[in-house]
Amino acid sequence: MRCLLIAMMMFIPTGVPAQDMARPVVSVIVDTVDGIPLSYTGIVVARTEVNLGFPMIGTVASRPVDVGAVVARGDELAQLSNEDLNSDLRSAEAGIIVARAQLRSASSARDRIRQLADRGVASPSQLEDAERAFVSAEARLEQALASKASAEDMIDLATLTAPFDGVVTETLAEAGTTLSAGQTVLRLAEIGEREVVIDVSDEDAGLLARGDRFSVRLLANESVTAEAVLTRIDPVAERNTRTQRLHLALDDPSAAFRLGALARVEPARGSEKKIAVPVSALLDPPAVWVVNRTDNTVERRPVSVEESNDAIAIIESGLEAGDEVIIKGVHSLEQDQVVGPRVSQ
Repeated sequence: MRCLLIAMMMFIPTGVPAQDMARPVVSVIVDTVDGIPLSYTGIVVARTEVNLGFPMIGTVASRPVDVGAVVARGDELAQLSNEDLNSDLRSAEAGIIVARAQLRSASSARDRIRQLADRGVASPSQLEDAERAFVSAEARLEQALASKASAEDMIDLATLTAPFDGVVTETLAEAGTTLSAGQTVLRLAEIGEREVVIDVSDEDAGLLARGDRFSVRLLANESVTAEAVLTRIDPVAERNTRTQRLHLALDDPSAAFRLGALARVEPARGSEKKIAVPVSALLDPPAVWVVNRTDNTVERRPVSVEESNDAIAIIESGLEAGDEVIIKGVHSLEQDQVVGPRVSQ
């Protein structure tokens, strides 16, 4: 045993401090940041965009607008062929004439029977029959009037008009196309209120909330900027990419923010700065290994995490700017362990 100890001592370098023989550590000197650096590419869209069509079967007679046309509320967008509809209206008008004639006849017959009943010539049952015939004639007239009103409504509905001031973004039916009820003829986007839509991961969506502010820059001209606020997060993830769609309302954007333009979106940060560390440095429960370079020992220090994503964690408390935090091999360290020099990853 004595020989073994002597042999081992022969391989120990003399005059080398113990900390220089300790293993190096991969660490970072933490500093303050504005927050988790997030940046997305979005598309400028209208806050309101609707598909428009006719509520009935018919053939498109005309469509006086094309993609890019700017229209005002009430402007004609498309027209169905109304030959059959005009025929239905004329039929309804004829039905009213017949119903009114039948009502006059029923009224005269009821009055005669009533007079005869008063003189005892007509029986009560005859008077009841005359009253029922009169009521039926009134009902037929009401039905004929309703048929005419329905025919007039159908003629009105055969003209597709703009429900608001907007721009036509897509056309899906040409003149001569036979449509089913509700089939889309064109898509109309409202002029004025615009928003930017971005698709983010579930993790990033969890870091954002309604009311968060964003800065927006056009990719085509980054000098053109605007402010935006998060108004809505779609409740269902996109089926293929599993991303969440966020809707950001633009605050008084310039005309350069045209529909379909690409924009870079970044969260607006406040003046308060926070400590950031790579998530690989975190232990469970939340803590990090901090190196004390006065004696090259490590300390397990509890921290409070404000927010995090796949790469970075924002530390609310527990660290100060300038602290050296180990970011790799954190599960193999022990309290007060002596470590070697710092190396960058």
